Amino acid sequence: MTVEGPASLRTAPNCTALRSAARELEASFLEEMLQHSGLGEQAGSFTGGVGEAQFASFLRREQALALVESGGIGLAQSIFEHLAERAGCGT
Repeated sequence: MTVEGPASLRTAPNCTALRSAARELEASFLEEMLQHSGLGEQAGSFTGGVGEAQFASFLRREQALALVESGGIGLAQSIFEHLAERAGCGT
């Protein structure tokens, strides 16, 4: 049994928004992975101190977005394809 959504869900702008949301989700996932991997953490006397620690999240976010823009790990595409099928979008 398949359930069809309203026609408004199948419009191109909603499909574009769906792709954008999938990319944001992948970026958030990658940002968390980068944080837990310790990327950018520095130890020793010549670090940026508290300021570096506070702004490191901005750097990780931009790095995650750059990863997604360059193809990422395929998570956004998988999410989009699954949801696009349900919303009636073309892939």
